[in-house]
Amino acid sequence: MSWQNINELCDIVRETAFAIHRYLRNGHLEKVYENALTHRLTKQGLKVAQQHPLTVYDEDGTVLGEYFADLYVENLLFIELKAGKALADEHTAQLLGYLRAARIEHGLLINFGGPKLEIKKYILSQSSA
Repeated sequence: MSWQNINELCDIVRETAFAIHRYLRNGHLEKVYENALTHRLTKQGLKVAQQHPLTVYDEDGTVLGEYFADLYVENLLFIELKAGKALADEHTAQLLGYLRAARIEHGLLINFGGPKLEIKKYILSQSSA
């Protein structure tokens, strides 16, 4: 499936996350929400990779470390999941770091931990990387 419009893909993810939050509510471990979102998105025909590895390099090509993004959907969208009381600046920094390292433009930060579902979308253009 090719995605002409990233916003359509984000809408599907948001609607699915909302349905999961409505069903499971808050209070579960992050892994439960990761598995639920993977399961439901895959059932809808989307390609979803869990714990997708990202290598971070220094400017001379030296490997500095490896991240694992929670979900990578359709080779276009990183999703970082949280199960805390609220999203914090370090969560945003983490997702933006993943986007920069992988040179991916779009990411969603989703927090299932509060009484209300929190979803924030980030776009990292190549000029701002």
